[in-house]
Amino acid sequence: MTGATNVPLTVWAPDGVPEVAGGDDLVALLAVVLDGVRDGDVVVVTSKIVSKAEGRVVAATDREQAITDETVRVVATREHAGGITRIVENRLGLVMAAAGVDASNTPEGTVLLLPLDPDATARAIRAGLRARLGVRVGVVITDTAGRPWRQGVTDLAIGAAGVVVLDDLRGGRDGHGRLLTATLTAVADEIAAAAELVKGKSAGRPVAVVRGLAHHVTDDDGPGARALVRLGAEDMFAQGTAEAYARGWKDAAAGEQRGE
Repeated sequence: MTGATNVPLTVWAPDGVPEVAGGDDLVALLAVVLDGVRDGDVVVVTSKIVSKAEGRVVAATDREQAITDETVRVVATREHAGGITRIVENRLGLVMAAAGVDASNTPEGTVLLLPLDPDATARAIRAGLRARLGVRVGVVITDTAGRPWRQGVTDLAIGAAGVVVLDDLRGGRDGHGRLLTATLTAVADEIAAAAELVKGKSAGRPVAVVRGLAHHVTDDDGPGARALVRLGAEDMFAQGTAEAYARGWKDAAAGEQRGE
């Protein structure tokens, strides 16, 4: 797969998506507002409406308990004036603040959990839109997250189907003929971030369409956004700084006790 082309990139967020509730047919709701999409477009869907359709709104008088329930591994915990921030790995393998548990725009006394299987949902939406609208599109499901070393948050892909999620340029040449040895572009995350510019958290537009990336839309569903997750030996941020220091001191003390 090659990189950029001369095709203009167009991104828009259609109006008309109603409030989504548990059990709603998400494909049917989307098909109404996406009647103008065409082959090669990428449909970008905010995870919040996927979670609502799946009935992932749960009663929680204490959001912290919901975060604990969704946590697989704690990466870092920080106290601050507004409370405690926990960066954790959740059951999807995503490392996020608060395990992706969302308390905004939900009824009082409830929180919203991430979708059960965003990649599977992306595949289902893609197949459903093809059946209803007769178009070959890519689908990306997004959520908002922070990043190490960078201030602020951005949207990233947590589910994907029919779109190149990673464009591997290794082995190619740059404009000066130098061999590329490390360039692996997170295309799905770039699409998610572009779509967020027109969706927005308070705009009431949870869906966007990205046009101009047909060279990144595939015939098969592909590996999904799971391929973007870096865990295990590849994870350079398995622990926060304070946690890593604490573990180092603990290991050193244990070594002294053993006479090492």
